[in-house]
Amino acid sequence: MKKIMITYWIFTGLLAALMLFGAIPDIMSDPAAVALFDHLGYPAYILPFIGVAKLLGVIALLVPGFPRVKEWAYAGFVIDLTGAMYSTIAVGDPASGLVVFLIGYVLIAGSYITHHKRQKIISSNQKTNQDHSEAIV
Repeated sequence: MKKIMITYWIFTGLLAALMLFGAIPDIMSDPAAVALFDHLGYPAYILPFIGVAKLLGVIALLVPGFPRVKEWAYAGFVIDLTGAMYSTIAVGDPASGLVVFLIGYVLIAGSYITHHKRQKIISSNQKTNQDHSEAIV
């Protein structure tokens, strides 16, 4: 259990940091973020929307409970990363820039997989505790 918990928090912490560091410039419409969006062919007014969505996704991952919201956060991160990767390829940026996307996918997958392993362990522990309590009564 301890190994799963540590692995989960490493992947989730790094994923949250990656998304948060991407969300802040988007929310603030930082000139570098606006220039990147212009390069990719997107209007700048979408930046704050995407930034807030990333921020909400980070919050959803870090706040306990709300399993369905967490699932949507993971899905949203995959969609965000896939759209960004596709846009980068579509405008002809060098393939060396795709390493960042690979890192993002690894962090999402690691966090998602360990999240579900963690949930399975927690629910089996709760069932064991419940069975033990019923046996005492």
